[in-house]
Amino acid sequence: MDEQADRGVNRELRARFDDVYGQYQQLRSGLDTLQTRLAALRVTRRSADGQVSATVGAQGQLIEVELTAAIYRDRDADALGRKVTETIRAAATAAADATRDLVAESMPAGSGATDFLKTGDYATLLGRADAVLGKGEAKP
Repeated sequence: MDEQADRGVNRELRARFDDVYGQYQQLRSGLDTLQTRLAALRVTRRSADGQVSATVGAQGQLIEVELTAAIYRDRDADALGRKVTETIRAAATAAADATRDLVAESMPAGSGATDFLKTGDYATLLGRADAVLGKGEAKP
């Protein structure tokens, strides 16, 4: 009887392992796709007057700044500098939002990854793992 019980437990453990491993493979495949999509992400924003456009990547890195010839009419270097800075910030903010959206599509709910991207707080990233390992409470 004990041998049959052990076999039953082993079958259950094996089935659980297969399920968890399948979930891991699905997540891993999704991460490959996410990495490709993030590498290709480009966000462009244009200033309100259309004189400046800025393109950034997924991490907010500046890829390109374009200025129209109309910038020479104003001849106010400080105003132009502010306009360029504001346009780049707008593009970087939009890229951060797009990155969070892509990560949210690829990660399991409650993983903490999207919260980490919003806050930069490592506790949100590790909260679920800590809870699973019995080292703390998962953050909602």
